Amino acid sequence: MGNFLNQLGIFFRSISGFLWGVALILIAWILATVLKNVISKGLKKTRFPMKLAEWRVVTSPDEGVNFIDSISKVIYYLVWVLFLPAIFNQFGMTSVGQPISNMLDQILVFLPKLFAAILIIAIGVIVARFVKNLVYNLALTINVERWGRKVWGEDSNPEAHKGNLAQVLGNIVLVLVLIPFIVVGLETLQIKSITTPVVEVLNQILAAVPRIFVALILLAIGYVLAKLVANLLGRLLENVGVNRLTNHLNHPKAKGFNLAKVISQVVGGIILLFFLVEALNALKFQVLQTIGAAIIVYIPNVLVALIILGLGFIGGSALAKFIRENFNSAALGVVTQATLSVLSAFMALDQLKFANRIVNIAFILVLGALAVAFAISFGIGGRDFASKQLSKLDKKMDEESEKVSQAIESKNQDNINF
Repeated sequence: MGNFLNQLGIFFRSISGFLWGVALILIAWILATVLKNVISKGLKKTRFPMKLAEWRVVTSPDEGVNFIDSISKVIYYLVWVLFLPAIFNQFGMTSVGQPISNMLDQILVFLPKLFAAILIIAIGVIVARFVKNLVYNLALTINVERWGRKVWGEDSNPEAHKGNLAQVLGNIVLVLVLIPFIVVGLETLQIKSITTPVVEVLNQILAAVPRIFVALILLAIGYVLAKLVANLLGRLLENVGVNRLTNHLNHPKAKGFNLAKVISQVVGGIILLFFLVEALNALKFQVLQTIGAAIIVYIPNVLVALIILGLGFIGGSALAKFIRENFNSAALGVVTQATLSVLSAFMALDQLKFANRIVNIAFILVLGALAVAFAISFGIGGRDFASKQLSKLDKKMDEESEKVSQAIESKNQDNINF
């Protein structure tokens, strides 16, 4: 009798658990359906899709309607997920319901952190947009575009690019203001495996911002100073008459070659390069500092090489012109100019430390080839000339020898008579 009552109690408990499970299913379905309809229809009646389009969350009101339908479906399934552990437990499926219950517990613990992070980032977006608009309007007020055109050159159509530089400055400020809020929001989530690397990167960016700002200031100062020095030096060299040196160059385009401008631009580029290296040092990146130091060390070699090339080509052209005008020998002038040009080119390569051994060997081979060519041409084409010259030299040597002998005999004769 006792066993029968126990089995009967178990049966009724099973029936009641089953009925409670069915009841929970009905409650979950009714609650999920009601919430879905209330959210979907209620938001649509309040013209919320148009608000979403105005806030630029969606591109059109139709997409706003689809967005609201998606949210209502998410709420519908979320209600079912909340009821699932209790439903499975009523049907005796604890092994299935327990993992879902643990997952929901973790989600409920995580949701306040997620909402806090979203709130912090949302506040950051509002503040960043406010600061962006402030910087944008301030840049337009002080007409930053005019300063930009002075630095990068005049634009043929300034109105086409009006506000571009101010927009760029505003976006930069937006990112810089938003980064700290993103860092705080990610730290609020407390997901170390994800947030720690991201937060470290953002912190490095924030730490680098002052150095980048200093580097940009150095570059701006260097650009202005290089342009000023280049303009002053160019005018000074033009007044001194440096451009007259190009008259010696034997080239049709040499007449309009502005040597003063080239020299001034090179000097300006060197000044800007020094500021660039200093800006790289301000960034405190080891690789960039090494590259900058190597550039500074190599600059004197480049300058000396350019001076050698300039002197070689200009001096060679001037000397060739002098030979053509005074000795009436065009071939000799061409040979002289080519020789000095090749010599200056090899000296410049040697100064640049560009494959020194190969350059030296090539120079020796060129000189040897020229000597052999000269010897062969003289031996073949100037054989008769060489024979005549050697005959004259031999005859002259005999005459001189005879004169010396006669002088000695005359002196001896005078001594005897004495």
